[in-house]
Amino acid sequence: MSELTQALKDCGALQFGDFTLASGAKSSYYIDIKKASTNPKVLYLISQLMAMKMQDLNLRPDRIAGVVLGSVPLAAALSLATGVPYVMIRKEKKDHGTGKLIEGDLEAGDKVLVVEDVITTAGSSIKAIETLRASGAVVTDVISVIDREGGGKENLADVGVDFHPLVRASDLVGSR
Repeated sequence: MSELTQALKDCGALQFGDFTLASGAKSSYYIDIKKASTNPKVLYLISQLMAMKMQDLNLRPDRIAGVVLGSVPLAAALSLATGVPYVMIRKEKKDHGTGKLIEGDLEAGDKVLVVEDVITTAGSSIKAIETLRASGAVVTDVISVIDREGGGKENLADVGVDFHPLVRASDLVGSR
């Protein structure tokens, strides 16, 4: 069992019961990644593993992007681990302040690595990628903590993005 798999279990991120996922699908287990991303030891481990994944894949983004709310701590931690600035992607415009969908500095042509907590179908990731691309960003890769193996890899491939999970749900749940 990997160090991350053990850390996710130890912090209580893996839960069993009857759950409805963001995609609307029903599941007998839930991965509450916020339990991991609010635990400094687990968040640090995730940031280090994502940084190693970036290095292994030779990814050199100009920006890291996290989708509000769940992926922002991951983006911030990875930014601290790598020195690469990050941006936050809102799911919808606010009707106050600047009303921007992207918070942080982003220039047209910037290569952006999207980080996610859990990906099932990749619906929210694809919306974030569309928002980034509409602003002129180049997005070719997504790194997530968990791949729930619900078609996300294929859906991301359909929009020209490679998917790199740290852990697959089958490995996490299968190592109970």
